[in-house]
Amino acid sequence: MENVNQTMVRTFILQGLSNAPELRLLYFLLFFLMYTATLFGNLLLIIVVRLNSRLQTPMYFFLSNLAFIDICFSTTIVPKILANTISHDQVISFLGCATQMYFHLALGATECLILAVMAYDRYIAVCKPLQYNAIVDKKLCLSMASGSWTVSFLNSVIHAVFTFQLPYCKSNHVNHFFCEMPPLFRLSCADTWFNEIAVYISGGLIALCSFLLTLLSYVHIISAILNIHCSKGRQKAFSTCSSHLVAVSLYYGTIMFMYFRPRSIYSPNRDSIVSIDRVVTILYTVVTPMVNPIIYSVRNKDIKEAIRKEVNNEAQL
Repeated sequence: MENVNQTMVRTFILQGLSNAPELRLLYFLLFFLMYTATLFGNLLLIIVVRLNSRLQTPMYFFLSNLAFIDICFSTTIVPKILANTISHDQVISFLGCATQMYFHLALGATECLILAVMAYDRYIAVCKPLQYNAIVDKKLCLSMASGSWTVSFLNSVIHAVFTFQLPYCKSNHVNHFFCEMPPLFRLSCADTWFNEIAVYISGGLIALCSFLLTLLSYVHIISAILNIHCSKGRQKAFSTCSSHLVAVSLYYGTIMFMYFRPRSIYSPNRDSIVSIDRVVTILYTVVTPMVNPIIYSVRNKDIKEAIRKEVNNEAQL
């Protein structure tokens, strides 16, 4: 790989999904369809919640936040992947790379926190139903949502600044589809120990704490559901939480695999790890935002009825 002096690095070169010309069009169409489904599904969810008065509750307020995050999260990554897949010009500017990484980290952290907030909301709904309206009021909802966004975007500033102050003198070829910290660490000729420690600390404070809060909430929820004597009541209580539990498992599983690993994993010679990283990245940046609205819609009667109602109204006009 060609050596690039630190002062001369003004651009990075990203990878496309495939170097084989016959596969590029196939991958482009596949990812374009997934991105379109992500936009359509999440926008539909937001519109349905907004228009239906029955869905003006904390649960659906947070679900709308999640849908908006998924739209932005996917948009930060996928359009550039699509462009690089069909184009021979796979260059991204230094500032463009920093901006992409900043928003990717910020939105990813916001999703972690919003998922934890949603778990807390379900905990109050299942374990303290008579106090639910008094505890989870509009003020608390706005505070938790705005706090999640603020903390995540401030945290992302720290990582973006530290990462792009590193000297990049090995190469400007990023062995990944987009600008993410582990692949960028591999390009630096400086010791990235401090940056990796910052990732672990940040992960501990945001991702791991969010996961533990979610886990604790569901321990209480499951315990409360098991104490319900009526089988119909147990089924109804579990149905309100199962969709969220599936989404949480899919998202946290991929995030923790990507960022909570030993320092030696970042070695540029581990091609198998790099390949696995790409698959995991596609799961949480492309697949998860696409399937989230499907998960919540399929398992939620209120959402299905609201969508059916809106479709019927449009058909009558």
